[in-house]
Amino acid sequence: RSWCLRRVGMNAEWLLLEDGNEVTIGRGFGVTYQLVSKICPLMISRNHCVLKQNVDGQWTIMDNKSLNGVWLNRERLEPFKVYSIHKGDHIQLGVPLENKENAEYEYEVTEEDRERMYPCLAPKNDQMTGKNRGLRTKRKFSLDELEGPGAEGPSNLKSKISKVSCEPGQPVKSHGKGEVASQPAEYLDPKLTSVEPSEKTTEAHVYPGSAKVIELHHKKQKASNPSVSQSSLELFKVTMSRILKLKTQMQEKQVAVLKVKKQTQKGNSKKIVKMEQELQDLQSQLCAEQAQQQARVEQLEKTFQEEEQHLQGLEKEQGEEDLKQQLAQALQEHRALMEELNRSKKDFEAIIQAKNKELEQTKEEKEKVQAQKEEVLSHVNDVLENELQCIICSEYFIEAVTLNCAHSFCSYCINEWMKRKVECPICRKDIKSKTHSLVLDNCINKMVDNLSSEVKERRIVLIRERK
Repeated sequence: RSWCLRRVGMNAEWLLLEDGNEVTIGRGFGVTYQLVSKICPLMISRNHCVLKQNVDGQWTIMDNKSLNGVWLNRERLEPFKVYSIHKGDHIQLGVPLENKENAEYEYEVTEEDRERMYPCLAPKNDQMTGKNRGLRTKRKFSLDELEGPGAEGPSNLKSKISKVSCEPGQPVKSHGKGEVASQPAEYLDPKLTSVEPSEKTTEAHVYPGSAKVIELHHKKQKASNPSVSQSSLELFKVTMSRILKLKTQMQEKQVAVLKVKKQTQKGNSKKIVKMEQELQDLQSQLCAEQAQQQARVEQLEKTFQEEEQHLQGLEKEQGEEDLKQQLAQALQEHRALMEELNRSKKDFEAIIQAKNKELEQTKEEKEKVQAQKEEVLSHVNDVLENELQCIICSEYFIEAVTLNCAHSFCSYCINEWMKRKVECPICRKDIKSKTHSLVLDNCINKMVDNLSSEVKERRIVLIRERK
């Protein structure tokens, strides 16, 4: 058998008192049993009370300076003072709310069999926190987290631009379609020297365009519309291949011109002129293609600038949406906080009402005690005025004298009365004896000491006059 606190009127939420262990009760997290009131959450303090065994093995209870107190057998316990509890004792945590006779948490100290007790026991705080673990985590997304790799645009473009080497003295590669050996310029006829500026012009046009395309290709990785840029790059690639083909044809024509020139030397000039004309046509066609390619590069630059501006606009819109989401989340948290404050306000109002009710009851009891005190004082005054006054002079007895008929008078007053008649002024019996009443004198003197100063001075004056 084990001791436990059986909750009044319920077959559940009993509190087990294990031998040798200290049991703490409250609404906080570091207690043995956590009690969270559904009606008034602030009714139970964080560490409300402590139950433990003393040296003799007797269970004791201590109020840990709780707000609404601990009550043992309907009497409130003093904070930090240990009280022994016994079987059948009634323990109350907190005070009853308005319009309710009993408090929410009321227990009875009992000793039960473990088998009967276990189905009714309340879970300990460590068991409850194990179930609720992970419910308090909150994640806040910042603008840097939201600006992830997805905002940088497509980065895995499959299109690549091959680098073309057009340096003199090296073979020209045209995407694997063959190699054409370049002929040194010193073997050409002086009439064909105009071809060299053309080649230099070609190199001057091709290399900057290729560099710009490579640079634009890196910009392209941040673009927001990959299909348009892909098509532009494919078109540029085709144009480059056409330029390389024309350059190859020019070199072939130059080689053919040199061969014919060597064979004929000073022979068929018409054929040489024709071949030179064809070479010039190829050169002009190559210049046209280069101009077209330059225009295409400028158009690509313009397109990429527009796409970059569009991407910046999208990033700005995304940032504004993220700010809106953060503002909405902050507003929601603010509303939740306001609701919690309102609930706390209602709980405090309920506690204040309960305290006011308790104060009103205490005030009523004080008023009743005050009324009883005033009634006693009035009764004493009546006794003083009616029973302790001399009927002859209507003053409090001064040196009281009791006659043989049991009536009392002032010594001075009865002596003056007996000069005229030797009989009692009240019952008219003959006066045979007079006895001084020290009891009455002492009683009247003590009562007069508590009266006003006017009564005291008047009594002193009377005593002086009668002496």
